[in-house]
Amino acid sequence: MIKPLRKAVLPVAGLGTRFLPATKAMAKEMLPVVDKPLIQYAVEEARAAGIELFCFVTGRGKTALVEHFDVAYELERTLEERGKRAELELLRAAAVEPGSVVTVRQQVPLGLGHAVWCARAFIGDEPFAVLLPDDLMLCDTPCLAQLAEAYRETGGNVVAIEEVPRERVSRYGVLEVERDLGRLVSVKGLVEKPPVERAPSNLTIIGRYVLMPEVIGHLARMERGAGGEVQLTDAMAKLIGHQPFHGLRYEGRRFDCGDKAGFLEAQVAFALKRPDLAPAMRAILRRYA
Repeated sequence: MIKPLRKAVLPVAGLGTRFLPATKAMAKEMLPVVDKPLIQYAVEEARAAGIELFCFVTGRGKTALVEHFDVAYELERTLEERGKRAELELLRAAAVEPGSVVTVRQQVPLGLGHAVWCARAFIGDEPFAVLLPDDLMLCDTPCLAQLAEAYRETGGNVVAIEEVPRERVSRYGVLEVERDLGRLVSVKGLVEKPPVERAPSNLTIIGRYVLMPEVIGHLARMERGAGGEVQLTDAMAKLIGHQPFHGLRYEGRRFDCGDKAGFLEAQVAFALKRPDLAPAMRAILRRYA
């Protein structure tokens, strides 16, 4: 029996050093793309996939992430008194159900695998999603909803994948392919940040996962991998052969908002998708062409 996918883990403890000084006193996940912070895009994507419960794996100075999803009574009252109904509805649409967001602390930066392990009590014995807010997705069907659909088809673990130029594979977790079925890829191995000459393919994992709870047992061993960190990819690799494991070629576009150029491109792409902003953005781009 395939259990329903209700929970999502969002690792958000990073310092955002590539965006200093902007992130000196501000969580990088609160950086806005057009008029919404990255964390809100991730939560909205998860909700569209049926996620009901969220765990933010945070660090020091990250309280604004939780406060963003709280009710701002004074602000809402002021908007209501001034007749700003559209703005009020935007705020209310961003709210989540009471009790649906919990936080845990990752006190030491030991990698993505360690961050997911920190959420072990929240995960329990249920399947769960992992979303990395730095990977901002622009898809007609939300990326995690595509993964959730694939999970319901195959059971087991499903990760979002994309092809990258061979010379860039050392930045990612890379798939060793058992069978390429087109939309889905059956996986027989995973390697984290391999040298180009040892990469089994150019199919790489991006920041969207549906995982089985058994991965926590492997993470609990705290084995260090690439960069001396506890790598989620290494723990996932140990599930292969014991549980179904697939990569999904998602339909859409990813913007790496942990990178300045990717963040700037996302601003342009998301503005061009907005009927209220697209004409102005096109005019701006023509001025700088």
